[in-house]
Amino acid sequence: MLLSNVNRRKAGRFVPVVLAGLILAACSSQGPQAPAVNVGGPATGTSAYYLQQMQQSSDDSKTDWQLLAIRALMTEGKYSAAGKQLQLLPQQVSATRQQELDLLKAQYAVSANHSVAALQLLKGVNVAGLSADQKTRYYATTIAASRDQPSLDTLRAYIALQPLLKGDAQQQNIDNTWLSLRKIPQQQASNFIINANENILQGWLDLLGVYYRSNGDLNALKSGVKDWQTRYPDNPAAKQLPAGLLQSMNMTPASTNTIALLLPLSGPAAVFSQAIEKGFDDARNGVISQVTASAVVPSSTPAAAAVTGATAPAASTVTGSANAPISATSPANTDAVVSPSAATIPAATPPASAAVTAAASSAPTIPATAPANSTTLVKVYDTNTQPVEQLIKQAQSDGATLVVGPLLKDDVSKVASLSTPLNILALNEPGSLQNHPNMCYFALSPENEARDAARHIWQQNKRMPLLLIPANNFGNRVANAFALEWQKLGGSVVEQQTFGSVADLKQRINSNSGIAMTGTPVVVQNNSAPASSSVSVAGLTFAAPEQPAPVADNAAPGNIDSVYIVASQSELALIKPMITMRTGSRSNIALYASSLSSQAGSGPDFRLEMDGLQFSDIPLLSGANPALMQQTVKNFSNDYSLARLYAMGIDAWTLANHFSQLRQQPGYQISGDTGMLNAGQNCVINRTLSWNQYSQGQIIPVH
Repeated sequence: MLLSNVNRRKAGRFVPVVLAGLILAACSSQGPQAPAVNVGGPATGTSAYYLQQMQQSSDDSKTDWQLLAIRALMTEGKYSAAGKQLQLLPQQVSATRQQELDLLKAQYAVSANHSVAALQLLKGVNVAGLSADQKTRYYATTIAASRDQPSLDTLRAYIALQPLLKGDAQQQNIDNTWLSLRKIPQQQASNFIINANENILQGWLDLLGVYYRSNGDLNALKSGVKDWQTRYPDNPAAKQLPAGLLQSMNMTPASTNTIALLLPLSGPAAVFSQAIEKGFDDARNGVISQVTASAVVPSSTPAAAAVTGATAPAASTVTGSANAPISATSPANTDAVVSPSAATIPAATPPASAAVTAAASSAPTIPATAPANSTTLVKVYDTNTQPVEQLIKQAQSDGATLVVGPLLKDDVSKVASLSTPLNILALNEPGSLQNHPNMCYFALSPENEARDAARHIWQQNKRMPLLLIPANNFGNRVANAFALEWQKLGGSVVEQQTFGSVADLKQRINSNSGIAMTGTPVVVQNNSAPASSSVSVAGLTFAAPEQPAPVADNAAPGNIDSVYIVASQSELALIKPMITMRTGSRSNIALYASSLSSQAGSGPDFRLEMDGLQFSDIPLLSGANPALMQQTVKNFSNDYSLARLYAMGIDAWTLANHFSQLRQQPGYQISGDTGMLNAGQNCVINRTLSWNQYSQGQIIPVH
C-alpha cells in the first residue's frame, strides 16, 4: 500500500513536466519562430527571402513581409514583379503600413517615368512620422521624381537628405545639389521665395549667384567662393566644395585668341551663312551688348508688345553678297542646311542675398552674351572653295585654336572623322554622332525643336498627342524626334496625321470635312542607343521598368488630348479652323505649333483666329530683348528665318567662349538668344524653347 501511494504521488509530480515537454515538442514541430519584421527599417534581405516569409505568415505580419519584398524587388530592378505585388496588397492597411505603401508607390511611379503621380503620392506622406530609413527614401524619391525639372522642393530635399547620409554619400549629395541647382534657370532661381530661417538654402542660392556673376572670370570666381565660405561656414558645401564647382575654378579655358569661322559663303547657302557671320561679328565687336544696354524691358506681356506689332508682310527673298536673291524661308535641302527652329529663355540676374527674395516678375530677362572682345582674331573660310579637310589644316597653320563651323551636315561628318588638336564647335549635327573630347555640336534643327515640344507638352500633363505634320521627309524627322523624346519621358503612343499643300487644305475646307483627331502610330527609327533613364540617389536606384507601364484610361488610343502642328503660317491659318470644325469651339484639346508658323505679318485677324494656341520661338523673337528684336527684324527685312540664324551667330560666339565648360562640366547651361543652352550626350547643344500663346488678339508668354 505504501509503495502504491508513493508511486501515485511521484506520477502526479511528473505531469507538469510531461505537459511542458509536449508543448515544447509541439512548438519545435512547427519550426522556428518567424523573425521580427519592421517595414520602416532597412531592407537588407533579398526579395526571395521576403517572399518566402510572406508565404509562411498567416497573420498581420504577412503584409509587412510583402511590403519589404516589394522594396527589395525594386532595389533588384525587378519592377514588373514589384508592380504585381503592389496590386496584390490588401485594400485596407494600417496607418503605419500606408506610409510605407505610399513611399513604395511613389518609387514605382518614378521607375515608370510617372513623376507627376510620384510627387502627388509623396504629398500625402507625413514626413514627421517616418523613420530615418524612410526619410532617406522619401527625400531620395522626391529628388528622382524631379530630376528633369529641379525646383525649390528638390533643393530642400537635398538639404534634408544631407544629415541622413554618411561617408562618401554626403559628398555625392553635395555634388548632386550643385548639379541640380545649375539646371534651374537663372531667373527662376533668382526669384525664389524662401523662408527666413532657411539659411542653408539661402547659402546655396548665393553660391549660384557668385558663380553667375563671375561670368567665366576664374579669379573673380575663386575670390567670390572664398568670401562665400566665410559668410556661410555652416553650409555643408563650405567645408567641401562641390566637385563641379571645383572643376570650374581649376579649369584652363580653351584659347580663343584666333578663331576660324567655317561657312559656305558662296552658293545656295550663302545667305544663311551671312546671317550667322553677322551675328557672330556683332557679338564679338560689342554691338549686341550696346543694344542690350539701351533696351527697356516692359513690365508685362513683352512678347505681345514685341511680336504683335509686326504686321508688314514677310520678305520672301534676301540678297546675298553675290547679289543673287535666295529664298530664306524654306531651304531646298533641309538635311544640308540649318533649319529654322526655336527656344526658351530664363535669365541672368544673380540671386538676392536677403533671406526672403522678391516674387518673380512677369518680364523675361535678357539673355547673357559672352563679353565682346574685338582683339580676338577671326578668320573666315568659305567651305565651298576647298574641301573642309584642307580648310581645317589651313586654319591650324594660320594659328587658330578653335573652329566654329562648318555648317553643312556632310562637312560636319567629315570634320568629325578627322584627327585634329583644334577645338571645334560644329554648327550642325551629323547623321551619326560620336563623342570627341574636342568637339561640340550646335544646330537649329527641327529635331531639336520637336524634342523640346515633347517636353513642353508632357510638362502640361498631356498624355495622348497627335502630330499634324507635312507629308515629306521634314515631317518624318519631326515625328521621329518627338516620339523618341516622348518615350524617354515615359509616354506611350504618339499618333501622326499628315497633310499636303495649301491647295489640298483649302479643298478639305470646301468639303467641310475638317481634321479628325485620329492618326496612325509613329514608327520610331532610333539610330543611336538611348541614354539610360536610371537615376541613383542616396543608394536608391530608379530605373526604367522591365515592361512599359500600363497606359492610363484617359490616354487610350484615339482619346487625343493635344495636337502639335508643324506648319507654315498660311497652313496653320487653315488647319486650326479645320480642327475647330471637327472638335467644336469648346474642345479641351490643347493646340501647339512649331516656330515654322511664327513669321512677320500675323495681323489681328490671324491672332484672334489662333486664340488659345501655344507656339514656340527663340528668345530673340519672343520679347526677351525688344530693342534687339526690332533692330534685327528690320535688318533682315522681317525675315524671321534669317533672324533666327543671326541669333545663332550670337550664341555661337558665346558658346565658343565657354567651350571648356561645355565639354567638361555636366549640366553647364547658358541663357542664349536661341534658347537656354546646355550640353547633352556627345556635347550636343540642347535648347529649351520659349513658349507664347495667342490670347484675345494678343501674344502672351506661357508660364
